[in-house]
Amino acid sequence: MSSISVFSKAGLPAVTSLSTALRNLETEVGVTGVAILKMDKTGHWVFGADQTEVEEDSRWAVNPFSFTHGFIAWGDGDVLAETMVAVTEPLPELPAPPPGAKKGWEMQVGLSLKCLSGEDKGLDVRYSATSVGGKRAIQTLAAAIAQQVEANPEKPVPVVELLKDHYQHKSYGRIYTPVFKVVDWIGLDAAPEAGADAEPETDPQPEPEAPAGRRRRRA
Repeated sequence: MSSISVFSKAGLPAVTSLSTALRNLETEVGVTGVAILKMDKTGHWVFGADQTEVEEDSRWAVNPFSFTHGFIAWGDGDVLAETMVAVTEPLPELPAPPPGAKKGWEMQVGLSLKCLSGEDKGLDVRYSATSVGGKRAIQTLAAAIAQQVEANPEKPVPVVELLKDHYQHKSYGRIYTPVFKVVDWIGLDAAPEAGADAEPETDPQPEPEAPAGRRRRRA
């Protein structure tokens, strides 16, 4: 089985220090050189300026040291101000919201991922969320990593599939929410190439929807 280096250990804190910081996200509720990952309103995972769709069944390694929390202020579709810190640090102090901020300061959490399979293998992306569903997905993943670190600190990196769930809003109709389905746990130095037929080690409940099959889209 071949392997690739996933995350460098240089400058990282001890893996055992992750648990407490990650569990902070259970009670709470940006990055240069990487593409921005998000879920669009139709429930499809997309990344980058061209809104390229994530490949179905692709697998992604989540950097357990990349979790951040903080605040963001949005104007008319643009970011007016943002302050984010690692979850190992307290939430930053906030000044008054910038002029034009539609909702003032909003709580935001985020994480970084690396693609392990398919056409986008090796791609680094950043996912941040202010929505209830997005923050809940990150909280759930953070709690799973904390539990894994306590049980087996040699394999603190979750390999996930990017799936979706949904709920029905009385005013806006069907609202899609992100799901990070953990299918494997690996070490920081090397990861097995993630094939579509690999056996998952965990299967979160309830089972979320798989992405609808369709061609990759670029604007």
